[in-house]
Amino acid sequence: MLLGGTVAGAFSGPKEWEALLIASRFKAVTAPFNCHTPRAEIDAYCDIAARHHVKIAELGIWKNLFDPDPAAAAQNLDYAKRQLALAEEVNIPCAVNISGSVSPIWDGAAPGNYAPETYDRIVASIREILDDVRPTRAFYTLEPMAWMIPDGPDVYLQLIRDVDRPQFAAHMDFINMINCPRRYLAPEAFIEECFQKLGPHIKSTHIKDTRMDPHRLTTLIQECSPGEGTLDYARVLAILNKYLAADAPVLLEHMQTFEEYRVSYDYVAGKAAQAGIPV
Repeated sequence: MLLGGTVAGAFSGPKEWEALLIASRFKAVTAPFNCHTPRAEIDAYCDIAARHHVKIAELGIWKNLFDPDPAAAAQNLDYAKRQLALAEEVNIPCAVNISGSVSPIWDGAAPGNYAPETYDRIVASIREILDDVRPTRAFYTLEPMAWMIPDGPDVYLQLIRDVDRPQFAAHMDFINMINCPRRYLAPEAFIEECFQKLGPHIKSTHIKDTRMDPHRLTTLIQECSPGEGTLDYARVLAILNKYLAADAPVLLEHMQTFEEYRVSYDYVAGKAAQAGIPV
């Protein structure tokens, strides 16, 4: 696997990003640009990554296609198409988004997120994006979320069948799907189920950790950095190594500083070395 993440730290252009990239030791990264970035700058970032044998693993969209404001929803849909088109053009494996929420918060929980009509909208929106862009190399993917579809491997598989487009694939974030005590208390079995079922469809993977207060009478499951939760990361990495290709990107995420990424990278790389797993 290619271990990496988002290059953190202040940078004003490709040269400063390159210095941070080298210091990070990452071999896979999220794209530091989008469809609004000048093309010469995009090319510079891509050249830097190639020169250092680093894979730009995914291009983020992170827009709510079901925004309650129709104008905003239309703008977000257009951005999703443009991001996928850019991923296709510069050969980034996947553009990643959430499916969409009917909440006023762009990624918020809402009862309507699970309504049959919302599922139909998800299928229709993915088909529209893919049918308009018509990629042949890049894939459109959805990051699983705890309170919207897809929130489990079976739901994701069904969505792939229902969308029925070859360039729709899976983005793996197993922590986002550990959304109940049953999954939390047997996490490695659940993670193995995720990769066993979705493995052939996975284009990029996010890794984090999770923790829950077992003494609370109501459930509160929190995301945290690897090593700060309860996952046995040697076992987790063994599962990833079993199902993913050697050049599959595995990305740390949601840390705010370069130092936080460094600590997490050292922890995961150290667990991999102890288990004899190449990264």
